[in-house]
Amino acid sequence: MDESKVKARVIALYLPQYHPTPENDKYWGKGFTEWVNVAQAKPLFRGHIQPRIPADLGFYDLRVPEVREAQAEMACDAGIEGFMYWHYWFEKGRMLLQRPFEEVLATGKPDYPFCIGWANHDWTTGTWIKGKKQQAKEMIAEQKYQGDEDYIAHFNYCLPAFKDHRYILVDGKPFFAIYDPFASPEIFRFIHVWQDLAIKNGLPGIHFVAMNNSKLSIEEILEKGFSAVNNRQIWGTTTKISHSKYLAYLKLKFSQMFDIPLYRWKYADVIKHWFNGDELKEMCYPTIMPNYDRSPRAGSKGMIIYGSTPELFEEHVKMGLNLIKNKTFEHRIMILKSWNEWGETNYMEPDRIYGNEYLMALKRALTK
Repeated sequence: MDESKVKARVIALYLPQYHPTPENDKYWGKGFTEWVNVAQAKPLFRGHIQPRIPADLGFYDLRVPEVREAQAEMACDAGIEGFMYWHYWFEKGRMLLQRPFEEVLATGKPDYPFCIGWANHDWTTGTWIKGKKQQAKEMIAEQKYQGDEDYIAHFNYCLPAFKDHRYILVDGKPFFAIYDPFASPEIFRFIHVWQDLAIKNGLPGIHFVAMNNSKLSIEEILEKGFSAVNNRQIWGTTTKISHSKYLAYLKLKFSQMFDIPLYRWKYADVIKHWFNGDELKEMCYPTIMPNYDRSPRAGSKGMIIYGSTPELFEEHVKMGLNLIKNKTFEHRIMILKSWNEWGETNYMEPDRIYGNEYLMALKRALTK
């Protein structure tokens, strides 16, 4: 590989949700997956395109290996280096949605690069489905931090993946992202324990990536033990568009209180304000996003970004590429949000409206 000609190492977030689980069966009915929300979505205003229906892959089941192979082929052809599988570890070995990734690891297929992102947040009955006004959220799985014994068990579960030849490395170390890096002060103990275990198990360490949702500077986050930062900027971007965090907050609250789709933004405006300049820093990895519309999950109370097109997405990707072009190859990383988050209308997979045009837009931006 001529690293000087690789514009970006694109890592796509991957949701391993589309298969029945006991928890989904219990709370939302036998056989529920989020395809139910996707298919039932409705347009809420003029120019709002819903529902979004999958094309080439259909309403797939991630227990089917042929689906996973087809996803990898599509992603590879578009220039995506690999998938970052969301991983749920709540405490003492309790996990959710682990089956697709465990099968990928056990079978060796698809032979396509991957890494893990720890989605360290609670699961409630608001996770997958829009609730009614009077419906109280019920806890399904609470995210807890149970000390060294649990951190060691968690590491040992992930170790076979870290040693797999497909695992994505940065500076020779396994890439491991943390969704909410400041959810608990225990995170820093967790990092320390894992770095020590990595060395003891023949690894040079772990490349910990903080998915930043704080007001801390990049430098302050790195000083806390993280190797790099991935900027997640939806809220900050809406604040910039509104020219006031209070106006953005009021739009959100009015949407929630009066059940009207006020919390919406044009994609063309979003991408103008998306990057904040921190992405120029060597250890800050920008996020690129084809679309985002949470109304399939949350109805009119969810954030809606509308008006995205493959052409605008290609422009957005080129903006990101311009920020990372002078970095070393190892750190020329962009996080693609997301590969298949259909419940948030945040996906790259072909649909009935644009086909594979978003994939082709990404490919053009990365190769021309």
